Amino acid sequence: MIDLKQLHKSYYTEAISLHVLKGISLHIDSGEYVSVMGASGSGKSTLLNILGILDTYDSGEYYLDGTLMKNLSEKQAAHYRNEMIGFVFQSFNLIGFKNALENVALPLYYKNVSRKKRNIIAMELLDKMGLKEWAYHMPSELSGGQKQRVAIARAMISNPRIILADEPTGALDSQTTVEVMDVLTHLNKQGITTIIVTHEKSVADATNRIIHLKDGMIEYETRKENGVHNTYTYAAQNL
Repeated sequence: MIDLKQLHKSYYTEAISLHVLKGISLHIDSGEYVSVMGASGSGKSTLLNILGILDTYDSGEYYLDGTLMKNLSEKQAAHYRNEMIGFVFQSFNLIGFKNALENVALPLYYKNVSRKKRNIIAMELLDKMGLKEWAYHMPSELSGGQKQRVAIARAMISNPRIILADEPTGALDSQTTVEVMDVLTHLNKQGITTIIVTHEKSVADATNRIIHLKDGMIEYETRKENGVHNTYTYAAQNL
């Protein structure tokens, strides 16, 4: 599903260059449940942005479902994002002047799906999230957990094969975190490849594989085997 080979990424200003990713090599199979951890500045969000085709990389290779993601036009990048990937963000990124139903249905608007059909599909997803009664409420009327479930429903409406979640529980209390992780775990059990960037150990422990980044390289990973996480240390460029 996802293959990274010797991926490098730097950011440049007039004064300095910042080498953020330093030769990341990584394979993620279809249906895996993966989290990415690391200190601030370790490259977590940069890696997720590249996986989501929201950012480019300098050198190396990124294959998504066998296709090289390199030198894409914005139209091509948007096509792969719309067809393959659903995004969930810490800040929810809901549109404040649209209700929950309209927020969930929005991606189908850009696919030229009729209003009636997209609203039917959005309502079905909200119902699955336990939010049918909140469909016509504005984001300001929803709790943090409700907003995140609306955001997950929006990510799911295009039937993505991959969910990319950037600190999806960062703005939530501990109980709501558990509820949101239950939703993401359920989606993964349906076969959706799920990748979560997080700094919370409890969130990472819910996944089956944890990639630990340090200074732009993979330091080690842990995998859940028979319910227990075992640690594997690799040469950073050879994972």
